[in-house]
Amino acid sequence: MSGSERTTGSCLCGGVAFAVHGPLRDIVACHCSQCRKTSGNFVAASRAKTADIAFSADGTLAWYRSSDTAERGFCSRCGGNLFWRPTAGDTTSIMAGALDPPTGLLIREHIFCADKSDFYEITDGKPCSAGDDE
Repeated sequence: MSGSERTTGSCLCGGVAFAVHGPLRDIVACHCSQCRKTSGNFVAASRAKTADIAFSADGTLAWYRSSDTAERGFCSRCGGNLFWRPTAGDTTSIMAGALDPPTGLLIREHIFCADKSDFYEITDGKPCSAGDDE
């Protein structure tokens, strides 16, 4: 988890800006087809309690219901891929690239490795599961 109990982040244009007032989970790299289609590659995401996320700007934040069980938050102006959250639950995944460094976070595992594309290999030695073992 992050050593800091307050981490900030935003999209590229600043239309969505936020602070997380609480711990962040270390990074999980997701290789599922939905993450690849929304990001252009695999997704690296942290996670926080939804109640710990405070927005200082959210005028361009939009949500897309990507499945029966989840939705994805993005900036409607710059297209920044920012969040993933289950429709039932109290946590939100935050795309690691949206967080302002230093984060103190490290990749802890890879999920949906069976779905990864063929243009890269996973070589960091971190645990790699076929699905979501969280």
